[in-house]
Order: sequence, then C-alpha cells, then structure tokens
Amino acid sequence: MNEQLEKLVIIAQKPQRLIIGLMSGTSLDGLDIALCRISGSGRHTRLSVDQFKTVAYPPDFREQIKTIFAKRTVDFEKLCGLNALIGIRHAAYILETLKEWQVQPSAIDLIASHGQTVFHAPQSLTGHTDLPNSTLQIGDGDHIAVNTGIITISDFRQKHLAGGGEGAPLAAYGDYLLFSDSHENRVLLNIGGIANFTYLPASGSGVFSTDTGPGNTLMDQYMQHQLGKLMDTDAEMAIKGNVSEVLLQALLSNTFFELPLPRTTGPELFNLDYLERAQHQSGTLNLTPEDIMATLCAFSAASISQAVRNTNFNQDPVVVYASGGGLHNPRLMQLLKQQLPNIRITSFKELGLPPDAKEAALFALLANETIAGSPENASGISGSPAICMGKVSFPR
Repeated sequence: MNEQLEKLVIIAQKPQRLIIGLMSGTSLDGLDIALCRISGSGRHTRLSVDQFKTVAYPPDFREQIKTIFAKRTVDFEKLCGLNALIGIRHAAYILETLKEWQVQPSAIDLIASHGQTVFHAPQSLTGHTDLPNSTLQIGDGDHIAVNTGIITISDFRQKHLAGGGEGAPLAAYGDYLLFSDSHENRVLLNIGGIANFTYLPASGSGVFSTDTGPGNTLMDQYMQHQLGKLMDTDAEMAIKGNVSEVLLQALLSNTFFELPLPRTTGPELFNLDYLERAQHQSGTLNLTPEDIMATLCAFSAASISQAVRNTNFNQDPVVVYASGGGLHNPRLMQLLKQQLPNIRITSFKELGLPPDAKEAALFALLANETIAGSPENASGISGSPAICMGKVSFPR
C-alpha cells in the first residue's frame, strides 16, 4: 500500500484530528486559517477552534486575482499561473502561521482548502441550459500539499455539482451536523461577499441552505473602485448618506429575487455593472458616494430580510445567528433588526465558535466527513446531494 494512503487510513481512524480549514471568499480580502480540533463524524461531530487568523492579501496579489475574478473573458495564461501561485501562496501563509502559533506542520493531520472562487455559473444565473451547473475555485491542492508536507483536501464544490447541486452554498452540511437544536428554530446567516443562510428547524425536517443576494460584495467593490478603500469600515460612509428609494427598487428588480428558495448567485451578477444599470434605470447617476453606500447597504439588508421572511417558519419563534464580515457593519445589522422586528438577531459567537472563523471551520468539517464520515450523514438536507466532498492531494 502507498505509504501516504496508509497514513490517510490511520488519520481516518484516529479519535481526534487536527485539521486546518482555509477560506478565501469573494471579498478577496485575504485567507482565513482556522486550526480545528475535530472528533467523531456526522451528528456526533465535535469541533473546536484552537487558533484562528486572517492573513491579508497584499494589494498587488489582490489586483492580480481581480484580473480574472468573475469575468466572462480572461487571460488563460494568467488563470493557469494563478491556479499554481495561489496554492503556493496559501501554503506559505499556512507555514508562517503555524510557526507563529508554535505548531509543527507534522502535528497537522489534514488541510481543507476551499480555494479562491473566480467564477460561479449555475444555470439559474447564466440561463445556458446547454451547459451544466459549474463553478471554479483555483489554488491547486497539490501545490499546498507538496509545499506544506500535509495531506490536503480541496475543490469541494465540484462533487456538489456532480451530485446534482449548484455548487453553493455548502454551509448547510456543517451547520446541520454541528448546530441543529431540537428546542430552537435557527437561521445561521453568513454575510460574506454574498449573503447566505442555513435554516435549521427544531423538528429536523426541511433543513436547507440558500444564497440571499449581495452581502458585502457591492459595497466593497464600490469603495475599492471609486474611493480606493478596501471597505466601508464601521459603515462610516453609509451612515452619512441617505437611501435613494428609487435606486433601491431598481436594485431589487431582478428575477433572481423571484426564484424560490434555495437559490445561488455570485458577483458575476451583483457587481458594479449591475449598480450602473440600476442607476441608469432609476435616473440616479448623480448621487453622492455617501448616498450610494447608504443605498447599497439598504439593498443588502432588504434582500437578506426578504429571503428570511420567505422561509416558512410555521409561526414558530426563530433566532438568527449572524457571522461573516457583514456582522461588523453596524448599519447593516441595525437595518436587519428593523426589518425583522419579530426575530431575535444575534452574533454566531453565542453558539460557541468565533464568527469570523466559521466558514474556514466548516470546510475543516467537510474534510473530516470525507475522511471519517459517510454521505448518509447529510441525507437530512433538503435540495442538497448526500455526498462527501473534496479531492485528496498527497505531499509526495
């Protein structure tokens, strides 16, 4: 037997595994690294985050990724090169972070790498029924494995597509296994570049995960392109502005918001071209940056709250647990609480995991299921294939 395969079998049989979860989202701000301690599998999984860090992408690296990110036409030479380069960079970030944490790479059982999404193309978004649902994450897992010396599980979304899904969102798997509660109806809301949530009814029946629309992506894109800033820190710009109701209605006038839940989307739809078309449609091209940011913030809040209201709670109380970058936007959270007055909205930290580490940790859990779990563990999730995800890369 190949010694690496034998090592994988030993890892699968361990009572407890140390798994590094990696996440780099559509905001392109950096790489989330979560060192997770995981035991068991399925509904018996226990996960704790020992360490967490976000390594910021250098501006030149972020700009390189932007040249191919969410674009219909790209330089294939650059795409191929970045697939390798991102893997190499992520490996270096892991080794630097482990050194900072005083953890030896040999102590890590697995790396779970989400990769960097560069294009998301479900049929519901593209309208091209002659092509299957598709998505592309780059940052080659073999480069990560070889450069760190650690077995790496990567490219999780492809199995979801192959199993009949749309490749996103994947949060339902970890949310369902870790955070279901027979005494409370829960909505686990993640506000990243794109906002999504998992609905966990107390009954255990009808679990699903869905994208809602833009989270931070339009706000971040506008700040970066128009004002040269990474984001609207503490919603300083949005708070100063006034919401343009006509622009807001134009932004909400898209067939995506008429699709039934669950649904999926990405920056391929919600980008600065989308904003410009809405401004032309509504005659609001002369708005101040403050008013545009106020309206974009209101757009994210309205699309999230609309999706939550469209979920059938059967009149039972529900609690929303929020995570992701949007949790740190005070104006966005204020609007959500105003628009969902009968629902308690609180931080995901109440459930025992750092909110910023959630997505990276959930990919560590997906890797754990691939190695030590079973497809049947995910059979309770509506609209999602019961599968284990990820490709295995050996260091040698």
